[in-house]
Amino acid sequence: MASSSSYNSPCAACKFLRRKCMSGCIFAPYFPPEEPQKFANVHKIFGASNVSKLLNELLPHQREDAVNSLAYEAEARVRDPVYGCVGAITFLQRQVDRLQKELDAANADLFRYAYNGMHAAADAAPPPPNPPNRRIGHDVGGGGGAFYQTPYAPYPYNYHSPWNDGYNNPHGGL
Repeated sequence: MASSSSYNSPCAACKFLRRKCMSGCIFAPYFPPEEPQKFANVHKIFGASNVSKLLNELLPHQREDAVNSLAYEAEARVRDPVYGCVGAITFLQRQVDRLQKELDAANADLFRYAYNGMHAAADAAPPPPNPPNRRIGHDVGGGGGAFYQTPYAPYPYNYHSPWNDGYNNPHGGL
C-alpha cells in the first residue's frame, strides 16, 4: 500500500496528531484521510504511541485485523465507556437466549398441534374391527385366574406392553 503522502494528503493519524505524514508512516495504510473519526476514537481509548508500538510488533499481514479490532473496541468504548464491546456481546447473547426460548416454545406448540391432530384423525376414523378375545393366563383345574383381553390399544403410536402377552414376546405367552 502506498503512503498517503504521495497523494499530498496526510493520513488521518498524522492529520489528527498535526505532524507530517512520512512515506513509511505505520498508520497510513490503516487510517485513511477519509476516516478521521476512526483514528480519533482509537487514539482516545488506546493512545497513538501504544497503537504504534502494537503495529510495529505485529507481522504486516496481521496489522489490518488488529487495527479493525482496535477501531471496533474504541468505537464501542466511546458509546459505552463502562462495558465497551462486552456490553454489545452481552446484549446479543441475551437476544439469542430469548430467541432460543421463543423457538423452543414454537416447537412445543407445533408438536402439541401435530399430536392433537393425530388424535383428532384417530377419533374421526372408525375404530378398527375388534379381533376376537383371547384368553390370557393359566386356567389350571378350571379355578379361574385367566382373563380375556383384546390386543387393540387406542394409542396413536406403536405401543409395546412390558408384560408377556404373546403379541410382543416371540417366546410365548398364549
